[in-house]
Amino acid sequence: MSPTPGTPRLDLRGLCKSFPGVLVNDRVDLSVMPGECHALLGENGAGKSTLMKIVNGVLSADAGEMWWEGQPVRVQTPSDARRLGIGMVYQHFALFESLTVAENVALGLDGAPGMEALSERIRAVSDGYGLAVSPTRHVHELSVGERQRVEIVRCLLGDPRLIILDEPTSVLTPREALALFEVLRRLQAEGRSILYISHKLDEIRALCDRASVLRGGRMIATVDPRAETARSLARMMIGAELPDLSERRTTTSEDHAPLLAVNALDMDRDDPHGTDLRDISLAVRPGEILGIAGVAGNGQNALMRALSGERLVARPEAILINGTPAGHLGPRARRDLGLAVVPEERLGQGAVPDLSLADNALLSAYRHGSLVRRGLVRRRHTHGFASRVIHAFNVIARGSESEARSLSGGNLQKFIIGREILQAPKVLVAAHPTWGVDAGSAAAIHQALVDLRDRGAAILVISQDLDELYTLSDRIAVIAAGRLSDSQPIHAVTAEDIGLLMGGLFTDHGPTGPTNDDTTMKGPGHVA
Repeated sequence: MSPTPGTPRLDLRGLCKSFPGVLVNDRVDLSVMPGECHALLGENGAGKSTLMKIVNGVLSADAGEMWWEGQPVRVQTPSDARRLGIGMVYQHFALFESLTVAENVALGLDGAPGMEALSERIRAVSDGYGLAVSPTRHVHELSVGERQRVEIVRCLLGDPRLIILDEPTSVLTPREALALFEVLRRLQAEGRSILYISHKLDEIRALCDRASVLRGGRMIATVDPRAETARSLARMMIGAELPDLSERRTTTSEDHAPLLAVNALDMDRDDPHGTDLRDISLAVRPGEILGIAGVAGNGQNALMRALSGERLVARPEAILINGTPAGHLGPRARRDLGLAVVPEERLGQGAVPDLSLADNALLSAYRHGSLVRRGLVRRRHTHGFASRVIHAFNVIARGSESEARSLSGGNLQKFIIGREILQAPKVLVAAHPTWGVDAGSAAAIHQALVDLRDRGAAILVISQDLDELYTLSDRIAVIAAGRLSDSQPIHAVTAEDIGLLMGGLFTDHGPTGPTNDDTTMKGPGHVA
């Protein structure tokens, strides 16, 4: 039986969900109409992920009702959700790199047809929506944008009437993001509903029909985002005014020797799906932030490993920290030279999941603030340092004894950033410092990075978020296919310029558009 006109496609009524000691969703109401693009906003830990897991059948609500097209339903598994017509594309792709596109799609479908028939369906859907995907290619050959297309095609093969997208543009170039928006508008025109989760508030204002705001597990407002500003939406999310980032300075630091320098670094990949680094050169001086943009999978991880000391390089002078050759030194020795690192992977690399926050603070800050004396850990000092990080960076946690795995992704990110910044490093290398962090927390992290810069530190930020790089950077460069472009003052380049460079277009005169057929390609630039 068809629902009557005006009936929500999805209608959540009074949903509640709690975990030991924490009420995550508190009587949440949410409705999504047919053909609507509806944003779900909230700080880290506000309850968005838990709510979506309930809708998608990963978790069960403790109380409340879920209605689907006018009928009450119980969704106990993801298969139940798919049968209703609910599909979800997660922020972190669930793809096996050694399998083909078709093989990966088959794993996510109930009762998938034979591979030949499935490949034809993939081609038909991808061609129909402009999501160019080859079913025979292996995932490790695909760019991040292509991998997202695979996830969307897999979702569409289930013929969903509601599609949930979690941070869909976090790893896309500006051009890829625009292409995704066109696909979403076509899906809406077909009558499909989109539930859109993102921290990019300007994006939500441009794309979404309505926006619902969760704060502290409660639904506090549903508004027309086009009638709001990014700042007013952020104020709803955090319950306070968004912090203002300090005004950008106009002074330069070219008269100072670099605190971090990389000189013609070559490094072969150490895994079959990695990227070779070729002739990487850069320099970061005191009181400066250098931003490196790029689509994921173009050598960022390899560069981070080379800089942190996780991988050593053949020539010690290929990496200089505070003027000292460090290419042959491990992480501990580099930290002794004043280096701090915020890795891309929060759990497992930035923090040990099963250890407390105090013990995770000790892992990198053991020489800071007398945490260790005569070879013995001073527990009171360790917990005190962890508590200072929690307080200074507004980390939502039960205290310094909390296990790292108990924190939401955004709160763990704030803790890791704070742990490194409170050590007052001379050089900070940070990968995606606000990835998955809400607007208010992102602004606070940005301010902390700027404050560290203004105290004379050299900061290198690697990020796929161009808004973040434009907010923070004094200079910007782009990494593509393991090569690094010349850096340019941030005021001298546009987002379109950076987008072209992210596609690998390095020209003789810095960033430029493809204005004629004589545009020439060159290798990586060198930073003086």
